[in-house]
Amino acid sequence: MRLPLMLLMVASSSAASEPAATPPMGWNSWNHFADKINDATVRAQADALVSSGLRDAGYVYVNVDDTWQGERDAAGNIQSNARFPDMKALADYVHGKGLKFGLYSSPGAKTCGGFQGSLGHETQDAETYAAWGVDYLKYDLCSFQDELWKAKTEHPNDSDASKNLLIAAYRKMGDALKATGRPILYSVCEYGVDQPWMWGPELGANLWRTTNDIHDSYERMTVIGFGQAGLSKYAGPGHWNDPDMLEIGNGGMNQQEYRTHISLWALLAAPLLAGNDLTRMNPETLALLGNREIIAIDQDEAGRQGDRVRAEGHIEMWARQLADGSTVIGLFNLSRQPQTVKFDFKEFGFEGRVKVRDIWANKNLGERSGKQSFGVWGHDVILLSIKP
Repeated sequence: MRLPLMLLMVASSSAASEPAATPPMGWNSWNHFADKINDATVRAQADALVSSGLRDAGYVYVNVDDTWQGERDAAGNIQSNARFPDMKALADYVHGKGLKFGLYSSPGAKTCGGFQGSLGHETQDAETYAAWGVDYLKYDLCSFQDELWKAKTEHPNDSDASKNLLIAAYRKMGDALKATGRPILYSVCEYGVDQPWMWGPELGANLWRTTNDIHDSYERMTVIGFGQAGLSKYAGPGHWNDPDMLEIGNGGMNQQEYRTHISLWALLAAPLLAGNDLTRMNPETLALLGNREIIAIDQDEAGRQGDRVRAEGHIEMWARQLADGSTVIGLFNLSRQPQTVKFDFKEFGFEGRVKVRDIWANKNLGERSGKQSFGVWGHDVILLSIKP
């Protein structure tokens, strides 16, 4: 009965005064569509979330990333551009599907794509977002880096000048969102430059990027994913480390590599934001994104992020403790060749016999104890559930 409970928590989170009791799940436009996004495409993705069953599995946010912005009107109010003729109507359409709606901006004058940012209009923009029905804001550093560089040059003897300016900028939007009275999930995107995990929660941030952008390659994905080692203590209900969006289904990796991707993100209690074209998913992509057992790990109510247990050569061993007393173990092979992984259950805090389940094989392995040996295919993972 645990899985329905997890899904119920996700589905009902809109009623919570604090968003992101569990890591947010949904879809974002950037990884696949970039600047080729428009109203019709977003509506189609929302439809696909429903028809594919992903909405019911917990993927509830539909987030429009950069390039939606038009100019400001005479009063300074942000407008959407011609590709998004009525943002309120789009949000209403998304909400009508039982989903939530997200947008993107920057603390700088311009976004990464050169569109209107929120510098000097933070309160005004937050009120506009609330009026439109926005449920999620990704706030991307972009051109505000110019302001940080200026602070460094103007205050060469103050090592904290630029960091204090950055924190103040993110605080300003966080306060503005809170003042609207609408629960809007706040995603801080400054690429881990100034350790946002140290100050994000006090600004009202629900998640913060810990790294620069992901790309649809195994090498980039693993650099980012395994680079999260040591950050687990900063994550928990309401505030999450964010190693960036999912690339599953975009074609740059094979099935084993994408399986590694979502397994690692689940162990990391990372946000699961699909970045593919949901209207063109093959069965293999849907099977990965929609795997209920993997989603339940990511959405575990205890909110404990997993961490590295051991790394040797091409092998990474990670573990995450779940609310029911079980531990999920990830055995990752970074080599292209098959590898044998050896370990002892004592490494994961288990004495005596334990019940073992191979999650991806969907197979119970019975009771085991002591030293173990598993063969892992190249660029693949074995995910084990261990219970006393």
